[in-house]
Amino acid sequence: MAVKERSEQDARYLWKLEHIYPTDEAWQEALEQLKSCIPQVRSYEGRLGESGETLLAYLQLDDAISAQVTDVLEYAMLRGDSDTRVAKYQAMNAQARSVLLELSTAGAFETGELLAIPEETLADWYETVEGLALYRRHLEVIRSRREHTLSPAEEKLLAAAGDLSGGPDDIFSMFNDADLTFPDVEDGEENLRPLSQGTYGKYIESKDRTLRKNTYETLYASYGQFRNTLAATLGAQTKQLWFFAKARRYPSSLAAAVAETEVPEEIYHNLLSTVEQHLPSLHRYVALRKKLLGVETLHPYDMYTPIVGDVTMDTPFEDAKALVLEALKPLGEDYLSVVRQGLEGGWIDVYENAGKRSGGYCAGPNVHPYILLNYQDKLMDVFTLIHEMGHAMHTWLSNENQPQVYKHYKIFVAEVASTCNECLLMQYLLGKTTDRRERAYLINYYLEQFRTTFFRQTQLAEFELRVNELTWSGQGVTAEACCAIYRGLQDKYFGPALESDDNIALEWSRIPHFYYNFYLYQYATGFAAAVALSQKILHGGEEAVEAYLGFLKGGCSRTPIELLKGAGVDMSTPEPLESAIAVFDGLLDELEGLV
Repeated sequence: MAVKERSEQDARYLWKLEHIYPTDEAWQEALEQLKSCIPQVRSYEGRLGESGETLLAYLQLDDAISAQVTDVLEYAMLRGDSDTRVAKYQAMNAQARSVLLELSTAGAFETGELLAIPEETLADWYETVEGLALYRRHLEVIRSRREHTLSPAEEKLLAAAGDLSGGPDDIFSMFNDADLTFPDVEDGEENLRPLSQGTYGKYIESKDRTLRKNTYETLYASYGQFRNTLAATLGAQTKQLWFFAKARRYPSSLAAAVAETEVPEEIYHNLLSTVEQHLPSLHRYVALRKKLLGVETLHPYDMYTPIVGDVTMDTPFEDAKALVLEALKPLGEDYLSVVRQGLEGGWIDVYENAGKRSGGYCAGPNVHPYILLNYQDKLMDVFTLIHEMGHAMHTWLSNENQPQVYKHYKIFVAEVASTCNECLLMQYLLGKTTDRRERAYLINYYLEQFRTTFFRQTQLAEFELRVNELTWSGQGVTAEACCAIYRGLQDKYFGPALESDDNIALEWSRIPHFYYNFYLYQYATGFAAAVALSQKILHGGEEAVEAYLGFLKGGCSRTPIELLKGAGVDMSTPEPLESAIAVFDGLLDELEGLV
C-alpha cells in the first residue's frame, strides 16, 4: 500500500494542535507577543545586582518568557513534522528560532551579572526578599559554571551565533525526512513494495529474507549516494560543538555536553568500559540468533527478524491502547487516569503519512505532551507507544509538581521513565502468556531491547565520541573515516557470528541522534536504570512506587544522579549496568532452554 497523504488520514488518529493555539494566526500573535518581551529583557541589563527585588522580577519575567517560548517552538515543530514538505511550517520554525535567538542575545548579560553578585549579598536577599529563595538552586547551578562564563560582549557574540548551531541538524532533517526517497523493493514473490522510513522497520523484521535483503541493500544504496554530503554535515555538527566548547574553555565537546546535564563525565566512559567487558554476552546472543535462523552466514538484515518462528503478535492501535493500560496498572490509578487522557485526548499522531517525520518522539508544550508515532501494527510499535507515553507522563508529572524554573528535567534522565514503561509492558506480557513458543518469542523481543537500547546505543555513543575526537584532534570527518570507525565498532560489538559489510558501515549516515549533542549514551544508562526501577515497582510495594513517582515529579529540582538515588538507583557506580547485563544473561539462558 502506498503511504497516505495527511489529508487522507482519519482525524481520530491525528494530534490536536489546536489545544496549543486554535489557529496558525493565533500562533503568529503569540510570536509577536514574544518579540515584545525582547525590550523588557534588555531593560534589566546592568541592573541584576542592584537589589533582590530587581533580581526576583527578572527571574519571574524569565519564567514567563520560558513558558511562552516552549509553546511557540513546539507548535511550529509539531506542525512542521506533520508534513515536512510544507514550506509554511518550515518558515514558522525558522521564525520561532529567530525570535528565540533574539531573546537569547538580549539576555546574554545575565550570567555575567549573576556571577558578579557577592555571595553574602545573595544570602541576605534569600532571607529578606520573599520568593527569591525559590531560585536558590537555579542560581547556584549558574554560579558553579563561573570558569566557563565569558565577558558580557563575548556572551552576546556566542548567543548571536547560537542559531548557526542548529544548521547541521536542520540540513540532515530536511534531507532525511523531506527530500530522500527510496525505490520500491521486491519481495520473495516478486511483488514490489513501497520503501519509506516508516516501512523500512516493518520490512526488515519480515520472515521473507529476500524482502529483508532487498530492503537493506536499497536503503543503504540510497544513503550511500550521498555519503560525502552526509559526512560533511556530521563534520559540521562536530565542529560547531567544538567551537562552543572551546569558547567556554571546556577540554572537549563531551565535557561541555555533560556539564549542561549536571552529570560527571566519568559516567560516559564508565558505560563504554563496562559494556566492553561484557561484550561476550552479546556475542553469545548473536551466535544463538545465527543458529536458530539456520543461516550459513548471518547478515545485518537478519538481525531484526524474530528468531522464534510461527508466532505473530501484530497489534492494531486500539488493542495497543488496552495493553498499555494493563501493563501500567502497578503505577496506580492516578497515573493511569492521565494515561487514558493521553490515549484518547488528541495527544498522539498515530500513523505515517507522506512527508511526516520518521520515528517517534514526545514533545512537551504547556497544555499537555504530544506524541509522534509512525504506527505499523507491530509489537515493536506497542513498545514505542508505551515508551513515548513514559516520556509524556514524566513531562506531565514534572510540569504539574514543579515551578517553571524546575519543570524541565535533564536529558540524562529523559529515557528512564520511557524505558521503565517498556520493561513493565514486557513483564506484563511474559506474566500472562502460557504458550511456550510465545514466551520464547517475548524473551527474544526483550533480548532485542537489550541489544538495541543497551548494547547498540553504547556502540553508537562510542562512534559519536570517536568522530568528535577526529575534530578535536584537527582531523577531517570524512565518509571514509566514518565508515571505517563504524565498521570496526560493528565487528567489535557483535562478534564473529555476524558478517559486516559496506552497507552496515554506512549506518552512521542515517541516525538523527548524532545531531543531538551526546544524547545516545543516555539510552543505555537510562535502560539500565529502568530495568532496576521496573523490578522495584513490581516487587517493592507501594513505597517503591511512590519513590519512583517522586522521581518523575522531581523535574530538575535536584541533580539527575540525586533524583535517581532517591528512587533507589545509583548511576555513579557500575552496579546498575552490571545488573542489567546479568538480567540479559539470565534471559539468554532461559531462551536457550525454551528453544
